[in-house]
Amino acid sequence: MRTLFKNIKELLQVRDKPISFVAGADMNILPTIKNAYVTFQDGIISDFGSMSNCPSSSFDILVDASGRMMLPSWCDSHTHIVYSGNRESEFSNRIRGLSYTDIAKNGGGILNSAKKLQETSEEELYQQSKVRLEEVIKLGTGAIEIKSGYGLTTESELKMLRVIKRLKEEYPIEIKSTFLAAHALPKAFENNKAKYLNTVIEELLPLVIQEKLAEYIDIFCETGYFSVEDTDLILKAGKKHGLIPKMHVNQFTAIGGVQKGIEYNALSVDHLEEMRNIDIDSLKNTNTMPVALPGCSFFLGISYTPARKMIDAGLPLALATDYNPGSAPSGNMNFIIAAACIKMKMTPEEAINAATVNGAYAMGLEKNIGSITIGKKANVLLTKPINSYTAIPYSFGHNQIDKIYLNGIEIS
Repeated sequence: MRTLFKNIKELLQVRDKPISFVAGADMNILPTIKNAYVTFQDGIISDFGSMSNCPSSSFDILVDASGRMMLPSWCDSHTHIVYSGNRESEFSNRIRGLSYTDIAKNGGGILNSAKKLQETSEEELYQQSKVRLEEVIKLGTGAIEIKSGYGLTTESELKMLRVIKRLKEEYPIEIKSTFLAAHALPKAFENNKAKYLNTVIEELLPLVIQEKLAEYIDIFCETGYFSVEDTDLILKAGKKHGLIPKMHVNQFTAIGGVQKGIEYNALSVDHLEEMRNIDIDSLKNTNTMPVALPGCSFFLGISYTPARKMIDAGLPLALATDYNPGSAPSGNMNFIIAAACIKMKMTPEEAINAATVNGAYAMGLEKNIGSITIGKKANVLLTKPINSYTAIPYSFGHNQIDKIYLNGIEIS
């Protein structure tokens, strides 16, 4: 099937040659073509350029995009959307003064979600999760990473990962799966962390590999959760089985996790609300993508990733939602881009780069999506009529996305 979009007001993130990611000053450069056209061939971007060179041959589908802009769909590289129920009561408790740590100590937090998930059937978990997935697709997300970590038992972690696998099979969106059993310490192991880590490595991990349920392995490297030494054990085991490391790190404290991630050539290190100069320096000239999660900072009222300092130091940065029931219950990448501009002082150009090409890299998908490049998948979004792309973060309370296309097909 051949599709032509013509009279596009501005075509964003156009790249004649594929790039892995953008960093430092280059993050402020967003290549565009005004008054443009794009063609798709069987779900792949086949051509683009100025309307002065628009092809005149016949197409199966013709879309007049006058007044609207087109850009790659959002790439959300950090989510936990496969979960059961909600944690609305914790939200109320936080308003009344309890901290995230206080709530966790009282049986809330990750353990609360784990208990609910353990009591939920695989079918029901799938039904709840697909609603969230459909919601984020309609908000412009065309690629997403989903983590386990709310099971915390062998049976329930596998349940989560099987649901992620089913979502992959039944939806056209690009989905990456991450094994995150080291998300918190289950109550049954609260006095024996070493035994739990051994269970994860010796019992659960081989089953994940056997069923081909994950591409990545992750751990919450944080004070009160898992140490740098624990991280070493988990990442070493994951790499032995061919899983690529990712990390939750520097959310509340900086304990050396960034350096451990770099040691293992982690694809990404995520959160980074607390960044020391040594952490920023360590990330320079590496292949590890720093990922900021401003939705979590907004919801919990904690520090934001120091994006300005990191980008000015020459680093790349990706943006993701951290969509989860406890600390970031939203998968709206449009809001994430707005929060990055308003709270992290990123320019609209930097934020869009962070949410497209850099987000694709943070999922290992930079060769397939993330830019308007011939040969990449036609996962794009079309805005409503807007004055400029700055309207996306500027009008943060409005949805400026009109249509979403995955593999070149409009998603209704």
